[in-house]
Amino acid sequence: MNDRPYSSQHCSVQCCAMCGRRFGLVRYYRWRTALCSKKCVVRFKERQEADHNWLRAIANG
Repeated sequence: MNDRPYSSQHCSVQCCAMCGRRFGLVRYYRWRTALCSKKCVVRFKERQEADHNWLRAIANG
């Protein structure tokens, strides 16, 4: 499993950005990022929210 959701350099067109698996018949997109399943969409959304919360905590000191 790939723990880095934003870096899929080795197979950016053929693999999911979240987990690195190949796509099936359906691709899901979130912020122009191709994902392989609804599970990966949820994980991507949670990761984005965690990043935003972390940035807000840093900004507020």
